[in-house]
Amino acid sequence: MIYHIEGKLVEKNPTYAVIDAGGVGYIMQISLNTFTKIGNSEHCKLFTEQLYIRDDMPRFFGFADIAERDLFRQLVSVSGVGGTSALLMLSSLSAAEIQSAIVTGNVALLKSVKGIGEKTAQRIIVDLKGKMGKEELSSEFFVGGGSKVKEEALSALVMLGFNKLAAEKVLDKILKTEGTGQTVEQMIKSALKNL
Repeated sequence: MIYHIEGKLVEKNPTYAVIDAGGVGYIMQISLNTFTKIGNSEHCKLFTEQLYIRDDMPRFFGFADIAERDLFRQLVSVSGVGGTSALLMLSSLSAAEIQSAIVTGNVALLKSVKGIGEKTAQRIIVDLKGKMGKEELSSEFFVGGGSKVKEEALSALVMLGFNKLAAEKVLDKILKTEGTGQTVEQMIKSALKNL
């Protein structure tokens, strides 16, 4: 079992990152949250999870922090939720939103993720609600103050190929209308609807 991989960031896009560790390039599937947190750094450390689709075909998932990896592990422990579905959930919603939906039994929010139907959403809530008390709701995913969030969102949008000035205008508009209490992921999702 590999706990983490650290090395030179060779390549990244919103769905995967390639890290050169000791001369070996590891392809790690990542969430939008991790993509944002990696930023423009040349050196990268990802906490890993390895799932086997078949005995001979491991898939590596990488996470910028342990909290996201732990939530991923909890999600894939639910029958009917595979690595791809869990990663899609962590890209569509923030970890705090997923945790909150599980604790409060918000089936509609979980169902809003592509590929997660009502029965799967209900199963996630039933299986994980007892394992996730309200005290576990991670405050680290709610970053206060719009400037840091805006910078990270802008960086991600530029990496996705959007014009920096246009993206900055859209982000400023979002901050003005929706306030500064948003996560980076929420800002990116809002911006993508307006770019």
